Parts: sequence; C-alpha cells; structure tokens
Amino acid sequence: MLLVFQIVATFLVSVAFGLALAHALEKPGKMRLNEETYLAVQTIYYPGFTIGGGSEPLAIVTMLVLLLLTPTGTPAFWLTLTAILSMSAMQLVFWVMTQPVNRYWLRSQQLKGLATKFFSADMKLRPAEVEGEPKDWKVMRDRWEFSHFLRTTLSAVALLSLLIAIAM
Repeated sequence: MLLVFQIVATFLVSVAFGLALAHALEKPGKMRLNEETYLAVQTIYYPGFTIGGGSEPLAIVTMLVLLLLTPTGTPAFWLTLTAILSMSAMQLVFWVMTQPVNRYWLRSQQLKGLATKFFSADMKLRPAEVEGEPKDWKVMRDRWEFSHFLRTTLSAVALLSLLIAIAM
C-alpha cells in the first residue's frame, strides 16, 4: 500500500511541477510581447492548465496519507512533510498571487466547461472593480510571471523532497 501512495504522490507532484515549469520557461519569450499579443497568448492556457491544476490538491491529499503511513521521526517522515508544506505553499501562492491576475486576464473571455466553473466567481467584474489589482498590464504580467517562478521553486522542493524520502 505504501508503494502505491508513493507512486501516485510522485506522479501528481510531477504533473504540478511540469505545469509550473512550463510557465516559468516561457517567461523570456513572453516578456518580448506587446500587451495585445501577451493577453491573447495568456488565455490559451486556461482549458488545459485548469484540468492539470487538479494535481496539486490531489498531491497534497495523497502525501498526507503517505505521511500517515511513514514512521514518525524518520528522515522520510520529515522529507514527506516538507513536500506537503511546499505543495501547500504552492497552492497559497496560486490563490493569493496568481488567481486574482487570472480573473483579471479572463474578465472578457467566454469560457467553457470546467474553466467556466473555476473562474466564474468574478468574471463579471470590470477591471477597476477587481479588488486591489492595479490597472497597468505590465504590473499584472510581472506579478503573474513571478508567481509562477515561486510555484516552480516550491514544486521542485516538493518533488525532490518526496523523491529523496522514497529513496530512503
């Protein structure tokens, strides 16, 4: 049973890391885009990344079960706990830094399927009504890009911690 949770947790954390890394690696090219092109490119991500983003909470839950199956006080226990805390911090960065910008980018988009449900809460807000968000698109861009650098770093810590814990 332990092996199953180790494999599933590793897969889910790997998906989360892969999605975050993809965003981080695009930054150099995207920073050269003008506002119109950047905004057009931004909206292409949401259908697929919304589905893949489900790996993050699933990874946390799976690793919590894995933590319960790991002997307390062992290095593997502490490394698994580090992975859980890193993935939890990744979620915090998403909800505090990334998601408000996502809502801003998508304010005038017609979404379908899961993306509609996920982003619908604030979709009718005009840009000036998005609480606490600046109107300058470059500030929003930089915030979004930096949040993905943080998320990539946190998910890398989670993945490495989990892999080392499993190797032990």
